[in-house]
Amino acid sequence: MAIQNRDHFLNKLANNLGRPRRTEGVERPEWSVQPQWQALEGCSQDELVDVLENQCKAIHTDFKRTTIAGLPQALEDTITEYGNRMITARDNRNKEFGLDFLFDRLRTEGKEVHEWDSKAGKENQIIAERADVGINFSDITLAESGTVTLFNNKDNGRSISLLPENFIAIIPKSTIVPRMTQAAKHIHKAHEQGHDVSSCVSFISGPSNSADIEMNLIVGVHGPVRATYIVVDD
Repeated sequence: MAIQNRDHFLNKLANNLGRPRRTEGVERPEWSVQPQWQALEGCSQDELVDVLENQCKAIHTDFKRTTIAGLPQALEDTITEYGNRMITARDNRNKEFGLDFLFDRLRTEGKEVHEWDSKAGKENQIIAERADVGINFSDITLAESGTVTLFNNKDNGRSISLLPENFIAIIPKSTIVPRMTQAAKHIHKAHEQGHDVSSCVSFISGPSNSADIEMNLIVGVHGPVRATYIVVDD
């Protein structure tokens, strides 16, 4: 995507600062204090899982933990609580974690399981609107804030985690990092190395929450009303 009017904007900014625009010799400063790297520094993956579980209580999100072998049953139990219509991403991890068999069986039992199909276009969003539950794998998970990160693409539409009434995030334990600092570094590094970086990165911390000026909490205004995180020991 082209950047329009960038030079005009930067030239005007430099002019307002009363100096010529600098195009060379600009280096990132080495900050003497960087507390963002110290939070949860040195924690093991299991300790980060504990932090994530505690944070889930604060963001009104149900927390479950299982193994790869136990994931299909844990997911089915959660789906049963939420409804019979579901939408999920076209994700290689569905097969890797043994969910293809679960989805096929649920279809034979008459439940609606839609896998995002880029060829279907807007029809995916219509299905997401009527779905009871959206299901996604988390690509990076922030323990400190209880946030899952989704790299949305043509096979993983943003509507999956936004439009259904309920949301389930499957969290491979290996994806858990301390906080946003590490997630941003990962995305920045991938960009520097020339890897394709998703044009839409979603950071989701539990169900949709909002509050008015008197701090009265309202759930579900802009997204799912209920959310469950399932951590998988991978």
